[in-house]
Amino acid sequence: MPKFSSKRRVHHSAEKMFSLVADVERYPEFVPLCHALKIRQRTKKPDGSEVIVADMTVSFKLIRESFTSRVTLDHPNLKILVEYLQGPFSKLENRWTFEAKSENACDVGFFIAYEFKSRMLAVLMGAMFDAAFHRFAAAFEKRADAIYGRPRVGAS
Repeated sequence: MPKFSSKRRVHHSAEKMFSLVADVERYPEFVPLCHALKIRQRTKKPDGSEVIVADMTVSFKLIRESFTSRVTLDHPNLKILVEYLQGPFSKLENRWTFEAKSENACDVGFFIAYEFKSRMLAVLMGAMFDAAFHRFAAAFEKRADAIYGRPRVGAS
């Protein structure tokens, strides 16, 4: 099963980065391969977390696939868990962590493991997915700079 993980130091607070990643409705504006995203359901929990069920459509050239996932936004612990519900995968697991390092810096952890149901789809989209995941972290960091401002050189 293909897997990708990264940990990057970004010069924005853990809270800001969590909020940016949690704003799934905006993904089509900047996330590689994300063509559309539709929220089906949003539930706030008493513990401060929120659960979203969403449909995401990814596309590359003539290939377009949609899938449904459950996104748990654990705001108190600054963690996000994405669980696969339906679509072209046989498995999909995605986790985000946000670890404060200072008032204006955090380590953003990203992990994804996936497997397509179809061998043909795995061949067609596999290499492209791998390349996209390598660009994910940079896309979120660039988005944070655009929304929150570019950090000053030497800022911690």
